[in-house]
Amino acid sequence: METNWYVIHTYSGYENKVKMNLEKRVETMGMEDKIFRVIVPEEEETEIKDGKKKVSMKKFFPGYVLAEMIMTDDSWYVVRNTPGVTGFVGSSGQGTKPTPLLPHEVDALLKRIGLAETTVKVDFELKENVKVTDGPFANFMGTIEHIDLDKQKIKVHVNMFGRETPVELDFSQIEKV
Repeated sequence: METNWYVIHTYSGYENKVKMNLEKRVETMGMEDKIFRVIVPEEEETEIKDGKKKVSMKKFFPGYVLAEMIMTDDSWYVVRNTPGVTGFVGSSGQGTKPTPLLPHEVDALLKRIGLAETTVKVDFELKENVKVTDGPFANFMGTIEHIDLDKQKIKVHVNMFGRETPVELDFSQIEKV
């Protein structure tokens, strides 16, 4: 049996409640070997109001929840009968199996919500000179002061206005000189 991601349609505004209900049902019905992850796709949204910066989470597919699962009659039944669920996306009628998301769709979604395991090969070293290739410091030259493999960030000291200024960048924003 193969694991796939499916899109579940919910009543709008009930996405988090459906996620909670489904996770509880998976646990109480012993479906941990069929239904693995349930995600409400959302991303950070920064809003500036009255001069104050406010960061909140915004759903970018209101009315939908994603589930990583092995589709069987049992797992279909558990999801389909979770309160707040109106059905699977990509199934036509009772008893037909829904269509899973394609791998590239899953990758794009997981990257967007920050859950994808984007692995970047790092061949940078401390005190190495690099050029910033992207962002507000593009084309600045700098020296690597710190490498954080977990966060995939790198601290570079760039020479700005005659001063060494520390700048935190993604691995993808620099290149060797």
